[in-house]
Amino acid sequence: MIKQRVRLFVTGKVQGVFFRQTLKVMAKKNDVFGWVKNLKDGRVEAVLEGEGEKIDRLIEWAHGGPANARVEDVEIRNEKFTNEFSKFDVLY
Repeated sequence: MIKQRVRLFVTGKVQGVFFRQTLKVMAKKNDVFGWVKNLKDGRVEAVLEGEGEKIDRLIEWAHGGPANARVEDVEIRNEKFTNEFSKFDVLY
């Protein structure tokens, strides 16, 4: 399987709706590693590393988010895979 790394910037009503915690659960289920955090401008940023198909599943999920979220946009930046993570963290 091809490993990949992406950085996501999710815009909309994505803070205060359990977006980060739910993304962490989804990442663990899919063996994806990295982190997610809230940004001061109201967006959520995430770095994801793992197998391409599993990353694609999380990106697809991020376009909708959890039940109370209203995602307006997901900016996806492909980055070089570094294999630097051994878990998925919610950063504060």
